Amino acid sequence: MAAKKKDSKTKRILMAILRYTVASLSMAIVLYMLFALFFSTKEERQLEKENRLYSNMYSAMKAKEELIGDVLEGLMERDDAIYEELFDTPPPSLEEVGGYRGVGMQESETLPERYYVNTASDRADSLLAMARGIDEDFAEVFRLLQEKADSIPPLSLPLRNMSYVQVGASVGVKHNPIYNLQVQHDGLDLIAPQGDPVYAAASGRVTKVTHSRKGLGNEVEIDHGNGYVTKYSLLGDISVVQGRMVKVGQVLGTVGVSTFVTAPHLHFEVYHNGEVKDPIDFFFSSLSPEDYSRMRIMAAKTSQSMD
Repeated sequence: MAAKKKDSKTKRILMAILRYTVASLSMAIVLYMLFALFFSTKEERQLEKENRLYSNMYSAMKAKEELIGDVLEGLMERDDAIYEELFDTPPPSLEEVGGYRGVGMQESETLPERYYVNTASDRADSLLAMARGIDEDFAEVFRLLQEKADSIPPLSLPLRNMSYVQVGASVGVKHNPIYNLQVQHDGLDLIAPQGDPVYAAASGRVTKVTHSRKGLGNEVEIDHGNGYVTKYSLLGDISVVQGRMVKVGQVLGTVGVSTFVTAPHLHFEVYHNGEVKDPIDFFFSSLSPEDYSRMRIMAAKTSQSMD
């Protein structure tokens, strides 16, 4: 009987301790929640401060991004306006390399099947011919590099800090705005302000210096060896002498203007063993892939020369 009373008393003590412990923990949790609700720790205050700072920075950066976007849009509109003023035609789209135009359902029902076959064949032949020309130029470059020849192709740009919007018509039959005729254009038009320096695209010997007010005006011709020759036309001042050696990147003269051109620009020509080459094919090592791609598109799609 006494043992039962002792067990009952022990249980009551244990239950009291348990209730006290639960009540204490509950009170501690409530107090912590109240403290956290009304008071911030040092770390929390620091985090809140950083969040406010980042919020302000985000607003400022967003405003700057919108401003930069407006400026870039304005520059693009300005470049388009300059291009249209020079070439009397809207600038070509960089999103289309081949000028492809889709055919609607109604048109496809009336056009014969041979139209699609011939069109696809012509485009394929044109692209393959362009690819072969580029492959031949690359092969020649790599051959010379492997042989460690004394001279390599003219790979440097004749103008500094060039942008794709400066590229005009390249090699091919182009519309001449002076004579209003389709004529052969043997070089690449590079738009630049009058007086900008013109640089040697590779080392070599100056084989010809021409001072003239007719045709392509003042010219400098350089023999780079291995059959490569470059010609720089429509110059203003000329800084080199015939017969002298020049280094790659050396100033040859300045961009000029002539009564037979529509605006100041450099007319740049490249020859290999007497054969006309497209100068744009030699720019790949001096430009990023994106800029080089854009320049090729501009050169290919510009149908009117400036000289």
